[in-house]
Amino acid sequence: MASEIKQLDQLLKELPPESQAEVRDFVESLINKRQRKSNGHLRQTWASGLEDYREQFTSLELQKKSLDWRGD
Repeated sequence: MASEIKQLDQLLKELPPESQAEVRDFVESLINKRQRKSNGHLRQTWASGLEDYREQFTSLELQKKSLDWRGD
């Protein structure tokens, strides 16, 4: 592993500064992505996903239904 880090370090030194910045940004985005996956917090990317059912169910019924659909 240490040799791989040295190889990466050498490759980085060969890049121009703007490309080094891109690599840094990419590595930071990989770290952030991994942290988001591992933190276990519920993301609300599904917001408005049940909009089609609003005429069929009340908000409380939708909440219960969504738990059923998720398997909770």
